[in-house]
Amino acid sequence: MDIDVDIKKIKSKAMSLAEEMTRLRRYIHGRPELSWREFETSRLIAERLEKLGLEDIRLGVGDASVGVIADVVGGQPGPCVALRADIDALAITEEGDLPYKSRNLGAMHACGHDGHIAILLGAAEILSEMKAQLSGRVRFIFQPAEEHGQRSGASGMIREGALEGVSSIAGMHLWSEIPTGKVQWKVGPMMASSDAWKVIFKGKGGHGAMPHLAIDATLAAAGFIFALQTLVSRETDPLETLVASVGKLTAGEVINIIPETAEIIGTIRTFSRAVHESLEERFRRLAEGVAMTYNCRADIRYDGVYPYPVINDAALTRLFKDTAALVVGEKDIQEAPPRLSSEDFSFYQTRIPGCFFFLGAGNEEKKTTTPHHSPRFDIDDDVLPIGAALMSSYACAMLGAGK
Repeated sequence: MDIDVDIKKIKSKAMSLAEEMTRLRRYIHGRPELSWREFETSRLIAERLEKLGLEDIRLGVGDASVGVIADVVGGQPGPCVALRADIDALAITEEGDLPYKSRNLGAMHACGHDGHIAILLGAAEILSEMKAQLSGRVRFIFQPAEEHGQRSGASGMIREGALEGVSSIAGMHLWSEIPTGKVQWKVGPMMASSDAWKVIFKGKGGHGAMPHLAIDATLAAAGFIFALQTLVSRETDPLETLVASVGKLTAGEVINIIPETAEIIGTIRTFSRAVHESLEERFRRLAEGVAMTYNCRADIRYDGVYPYPVINDAALTRLFKDTAALVVGEKDIQEAPPRLSSEDFSFYQTRIPGCFFFLGAGNEEKKTTTPHHSPRFDIDDDVLPIGAALMSSYACAMLGAGK
């Protein structure tokens, strides 16, 4: 595929920004803010975008003064494409002795979002300098609350009009298990939906020596744990992926009392929207049936935390693959294995075609291969100019493809 993008110029500019992007990323890393509280982070982003001369800058999502949307407007008419970065931190206390370690107790950039911010700000600077040559506009979406799940920042941005007039969208995630600079792409399902559930079985408490006078909620909980897997093994096409996991089981306090209640919580994940549509009804039927079998009642809560899988558009992903090959070289791109982790980038993909990709940030010598959400997580800053070059080049390629 012919891609009319000055890759050499973009890469050169990205490398010239490497030192500043590292400084910025580390500054943000030291000042993490949790979902829907990204006040200083959002203000910093908006101020930098204003200095770069971006247009239509909007600070805040609805009633929340967090999140930023802004446009680079090209010199010629054309489509509008979007680039997205998430900006929130996790409720984790950072460990280790990094000089830029989090100074906000109980908050940490343990998933690479600090790097996503720096990369997208770098792309904004690159594309703002190229705007006279662009045909169309590039919308930058700095999204809050990706980690929140049930109150997704992506859905908030969509309600705020972030996708108005946008023809396609791209997003990325730095990934510590992939070597620095390696790129992973995938057509179709790439990440899973994720539903959270809770079931409280209610019976009748009693003495352990007189079980016939009690109604044992723990037996119902145990029966449900086994029965839950029939959703996977006996009710779902074996060619589809479905994972049902129990995360916590709570019942009782002492050894000789049969507890009145037993509480179970967990998740269910799938790559299939069709499978997902039937999950809640099947889950409730199963829990209620088990409760009836054991003469208990079941209080059930079922929430679509990330109700949509990340499904990449075929044409956009092929365009990204070709563009990435020009930026990092054919040897450093590979097809991604599907991952059952979740991402609210999927909300955007239910509205417009989108492409999500992974960029490696793992370097054993720099100790950046620690798993995501670890209190010792960090990224290799050498990846930042690579990410900025990838995002900038792909935006230009999407504009060209949309003419």
